[in-house]
Amino acid sequence: MAPPPTSTISPIIITLVLKILMLVLLLASLVVLATNTATLSLAFYTTFVESKIHFDDVYTYRYVLALIIMGLVYSVLQTALSLYHIANGKRLIIGDGAFLVDFYGDKVISYVLATGSAAGFGATKDLNALADGTNVDDLDDYFDKAYASASLLLFAFICAAILSVFSSYALPKMVNSSNTQNPT
Repeated sequence: MAPPPTSTISPIIITLVLKILMLVLLLASLVVLATNTATLSLAFYTTFVESKIHFDDVYTYRYVLALIIMGLVYSVLQTALSLYHIANGKRLIIGDGAFLVDFYGDKVISYVLATGSAAGFGATKDLNALADGTNVDDLDDYFDKAYASASLLLFAFICAAILSVFSSYALPKMVNSSNTQNPT
């Protein structure tokens, strides 16, 4: 009698889904942040001044954008490597290098995304408090979009952190498999 079919999902598929989800979240965060603008209307006695504010007028948002781009580059690379692995049944990087790239890369990129998200939340909170203190009401939509971008980046960080845990579990398996192939 044949054993019943298993319905477990391969860890390779799970990591691919997480990498694609991280890529989509980073793209959405990039679009929301890069299109974030507001028009500020100020009145000085009898003169009205309008000023257009872009995301890149705030240095912290530039930092967040740079980290999003770093995350996108890493995510595209890792997604391509995973697709290659699934399509061909073998890794593009031969030997222990693929496991080490996954292990260290996932650790670094998760910290990068976490700092970007935290910087986005912190700057937005401080700027929002400053705008509220000066009775500037025109920037609510601007700050909402900045919060949305930081939130998407936070979710991308969560995906990267989960991938980091998976790569941590894969590393001992890599060491054990290399010990069985090359006994001393």
